[in-house]
Amino acid sequence: MAVSAACARNSSSPRGRSLDWGGQITVAVALFGLMFAVIQGPTAGWSSAEVIIGFVVAVVFLVLFVMAENRAAAPLLNLDLFRNRAFTIASIASVIGMFCFLGTAYSTSIRLTAILLFTPLHAAIAFVLFNGIALPLIPVTERLLHTYNPRWTMGAGLALMAAGDLWTATVPVTSQVGLGPVIAPYVLIGIGFALAVSALTAVIVDTVPHHLEGMASASANMLRDFGFTLGPAVVGAVALSNAAAAIHAKVASTPALAHSVAAFNASAAHNPALKEAAGAVSSGPLGANSVPDPPNPLKHVAFDALGHANAIGYVVCGLAGLVAALLVVLALGGGTHQPMIAERSLSEQD
Repeated sequence: MAVSAACARNSSSPRGRSLDWGGQITVAVALFGLMFAVIQGPTAGWSSAEVIIGFVVAVVFLVLFVMAENRAAAPLLNLDLFRNRAFTIASIASVIGMFCFLGTAYSTSIRLTAILLFTPLHAAIAFVLFNGIALPLIPVTERLLHTYNPRWTMGAGLALMAAGDLWTATVPVTSQVGLGPVIAPYVLIGIGFALAVSALTAVIVDTVPHHLEGMASASANMLRDFGFTLGPAVVGAVALSNAAAAIHAKVASTPALAHSVAAFNASAAHNPALKEAAGAVSSGPLGANSVPDPPNPLKHVAFDALGHANAIGYVVCGLAGLVAALLVVLALGGGTHQPMIAERSLSEQD
């Protein structure tokens, strides 16, 4: 607060601002409908009525949001900002890049706790690597942003996150005893996040007129949070759906296993301890630290299925990071040393 008060420029609108109720309500309903549909899809089925309705609500209210912003005297988001190519590209890259990052965090949480049974304190080391590297890198990031076109810093950061994800996907859970095999890729992800998030914010804020910087900053926050929310929802839907399908396919193709599962379920119906273990396998196959006798026949099947699905989650995040990196490197203009501020295209008449 002290540094901001002393150093930050006042970017408030000279004409003042008022709440844009139409924009607030329509964008909130649109995002809620989209997230509801994505989260419910794996459980209810992508063709179920509630999921289809969720997607329809999202589209309808997104259209209403655009209409409301075009008519509002003080819009929540000035849609003219998107006439600026740098702002538009950085906005899209923010959603995809932050989808990559928090999808990675979700996959890491599942890998270390639900599959490998790390303690929360042990698993937290990974998240220190993801986020803690950003602080000591601040001087480096600042120098890069002032020396080179931000698209190179942004693209490099997104590419490093992608590389870390794809590298982690190649490390099988069966060979990971501690954090050692994934320390290096997690460091890459942490460095990439530090570079990418700073560059994305700089481009979004610095390419608009001064009196719209507050709106642009708020938009950057919303876009990042939207990507953050989509990450676990989509990656979870893809990975866990894949794991469930693999478990069912294995049971269906192995009569002996199907018989063992049926016998176990019959025993569980009369044994509270076994019933609890069976529930742990169906909702999170390796969530229990111990399995009472007789052993749950799905334990090893679930371990293999979740390990494979977890790798798929990292691949999805890695591909998202690559798409975002290519987008900013190829679509943002300017030479190597040309500051992105030259991309300003909005009139400052008002």
